[in-house]
Amino acid sequence: MKKIAICGVSNRAMGMFIEPIVTKFSKDNTIVGLLDSDDRRFELCISKFPELHAVPKYRPDSFSKMIKETGANTIIVTSRDDTHIDYILQGLAHDVTVITEKPMVTTAKDAKRVMEAEAKSKGKVIVAFNYRYNPYHRKIKELILEGKIGRVTSVDLNWYIDTYHGASYFKRWNRNREYSGGLSIHKSTHHFDLVNWWIDQLPEQVFAYGALNYYGKDGELNPSPTDGRYCETCREKLKCQYYMRWSNRSNEIDVKDDHLKNESIEKLSSSYTDYRPDACIFDHDIEIEDTYVATVKYNEGAFLSYSINFSLPYEGYRLAINGTKGRIETTEFHEPSRVPFPIPVQTIDYFPLFGAKEVIHVVQNGGSHGGGDPILQEDLFLGVDPYRPYEILAGAKAGAYSIATGEAVWRSSKENKPISILKLLELDVDVNVKVHNE
Repeated sequence: MKKIAICGVSNRAMGMFIEPIVTKFSKDNTIVGLLDSDDRRFELCISKFPELHAVPKYRPDSFSKMIKETGANTIIVTSRDDTHIDYILQGLAHDVTVITEKPMVTTAKDAKRVMEAEAKSKGKVIVAFNYRYNPYHRKIKELILEGKIGRVTSVDLNWYIDTYHGASYFKRWNRNREYSGGLSIHKSTHHFDLVNWWIDQLPEQVFAYGALNYYGKDGELNPSPTDGRYCETCREKLKCQYYMRWSNRSNEIDVKDDHLKNESIEKLSSSYTDYRPDACIFDHDIEIEDTYVATVKYNEGAFLSYSINFSLPYEGYRLAINGTKGRIETTEFHEPSRVPFPIPVQTIDYFPLFGAKEVIHVVQNGGSHGGGDPILQEDLFLGVDPYRPYEILAGAKAGAYSIATGEAVWRSSKENKPISILKLLELDVDVNVKVHNE
């Protein structure tokens, strides 16, 4: 029986982990503790899951007491990104299994600390990289493993975030690098991990450019250079195109935030302690980047050309993976309800180097993140699928390399020079060790 304590009672915690545990996986999994700094989050959780009413609640400084009193042998870390390190290290010190949301931590230095702590612990770290489990992404992995494109030589990955999703990061804590590591870590670790896992190579060096083009004090669509505004009370919101694109004059708007319930701004502004998810996207204190382009060199010769933009008319990505025997392509349009044009069904196109194109229609499954979440949940709470012929559940090393790549991106953009991944991680490792085996 997994005795699970939840560290950070966020909306992500409730939707991704608590709900499936209490509704689908309760035979072998039980929640024995809830930890958070805000009583309001406990109230919301209990109102949604009355069966957890008697589960003890703890403050962040009572972690050891929680483990001792509840006998928890597993913790799930779904708190703000910069707090992950504290719970992960404490969990490993108590020899429990640590399941953490991405990013595992927010700095390469802390990633090294996690790997060192895990090496001394009877516990282990699992990083919930749900994008790996998306059916298209699993199929791409399978095609590469089958040798369809031979040895991977290069990857082109261009990721697009629309104005609803992209602006949301600049309304809340994600816009502070000390809390999120910046978006090359908070968001792009998903993408770097996917590439690392697909091609089964380790990133070695990064050169990148980054810029703040849309948000912050110099945003060209800023109605006026005024700090301290909030969408709920802003007198200029009707002139803000980012607000009006997804709202109306009666102030009815949903908030994009994994750490809050999806309520209207009026309710949110007074529902949580010291947390507003509707801060102005044009505030002067915003300094993280909203646009990146990067080149990544891998230890077995592959190159990645990556870009991401956080203010575009639609959301999705374009991917191409080239190899010595062929090429794989796919294009995804994410959140169709927010795409302002008809979108095609996603397929995977396979081009042998000397042959006819194949169009692959992927078998779908339901669930969030393109069907990835339910399959990840099964691996977490039922055990890894014994019939799957490849590794997919991510560990601490995979988490560390994705974070180091993200940190290298923003550091390279600031310092205008290539950044070594191994130097960031302060590691001297056998580069032939595969990411997916760690």
